[in-house]
Amino acid sequence: MTTLAAAGEIKHAGPQDYRKVLGSLAPGDTLVLAAGVYSRGLPVTDCHGRADAWITIQGPEQGIAEIRQTQNANCVELRQCSYVALKKLSILGEGPTGIPGVFGISAQGGLKNLVHHILIEDCIISDWNTSQQAVGISTKTPTWDWIIRRNIIRHCGTGLYLGNSDGTAPFVHGIIENNLVHDPIGYCMEIKYQKAYPDLPGLPTTACSTLIRHNVFLKNDQPSPDGNRPNLLVGGFPDSGPGSMNLYEIYGNFIWHNPRESLLRASGRVSIHDNVLGDCPAAQHEAITLRNHDLPLKLAHVYHNTIYAAARGIRVGSKTQEGQAIVGNVIFATEPLVDQAKPNASENVTAPVEAAGEHLIHPSLTLGQLDLRPRPGHCEGPPLDLTPFRGETDHDQDFEGEPKSSTRGAYAGGKPSTPWRLQKAIKN
Repeated sequence: MTTLAAAGEIKHAGPQDYRKVLGSLAPGDTLVLAAGVYSRGLPVTDCHGRADAWITIQGPEQGIAEIRQTQNANCVELRQCSYVALKKLSILGEGPTGIPGVFGISAQGGLKNLVHHILIEDCIISDWNTSQQAVGISTKTPTWDWIIRRNIIRHCGTGLYLGNSDGTAPFVHGIIENNLVHDPIGYCMEIKYQKAYPDLPGLPTTACSTLIRHNVFLKNDQPSPDGNRPNLLVGGFPDSGPGSMNLYEIYGNFIWHNPRESLLRASGRVSIHDNVLGDCPAAQHEAITLRNHDLPLKLAHVYHNTIYAAARGIRVGSKTQEGQAIVGNVIFATEPLVDQAKPNASENVTAPVEAAGEHLIHPSLTLGQLDLRPRPGHCEGPPLDLTPFRGETDHDQDFEGEPKSSTRGAYAGGKPSTPWRLQKAIKN
């Protein structure tokens, strides 16, 4: 999906002439922005690369290209674009006192705006938080084949809001990976539910997955005036036709701290495996909540996750239409399994939060210090049959990307020489 190389021109521009150069980009071209402050935003309009010749707009190797917006418009607005990469840019808002209603990166306009095959990589998207509705990355038009990778998205009203609130702008066949999203007012990320797909050229119509993997989603204790929100929420798919058999594959993520809501909520069709989740103390909420929301819960595969310091671990609040599996998880919670999560759950390790020290290396609520890997000889059992999940991406790899053994939880493989520390940082 990310073959960017092609024989195009390398163009250079600075704050004074970048808008003129933007209009000249052809397939294969790379625009390198000089270090400096670009105070009139970055409008990317009628910009089309090709599958073998992407157009790249990037910051410099040395220094920072700061994209700002001093006008009443979204900072980076994508209109009629395809095969475009945005790399190494700092997309900075003005914080709570900035222009209300202005977002960091936006693709809006509904069916009138086709924006597909977009790469957002190695960017800093920060301080779009005039309200809970201000968003770091927002899509409100049907989009497909987006890759959002290795970005730092911080201090936004919502980190990523993909799709429209009425279900008419599906976000399809995306990859969101290795991002650090921290300290939003509301969601770190939400992907909205999806109604029947519009008939658009190129929009995938066969079953496909959106991958949400190896991200770090962290919240703090700041108030959320417009309602408490989970760190991550994904909605359902159309009841029939294109998209109805799509799947969210959520794995390898570190999802941490929510004082008033769940860490992860999902409906539709989901695979949730090898994530580390914790610090979710609210008595009425769970680390993972699966239930009918805007659309029904249809399929729920939840396996090899590690959950620590939660009031409740996994709740399935609605009967799944296509089946469920709650297998091989390690859960330290006051109430580990709730409602429909209890029947047919198997080979899970469950215990009160106070018992975690007997089984884990260093359970803690302090980022950078906690180590939720199992102690030698703990959280083990007979090898699990992963055959039901063999069609799911990396189903046989644990949180560290190691091949799985008979250990339960997210750390189910071999011991890497340098394990990734659970911290506020991009997960390598």
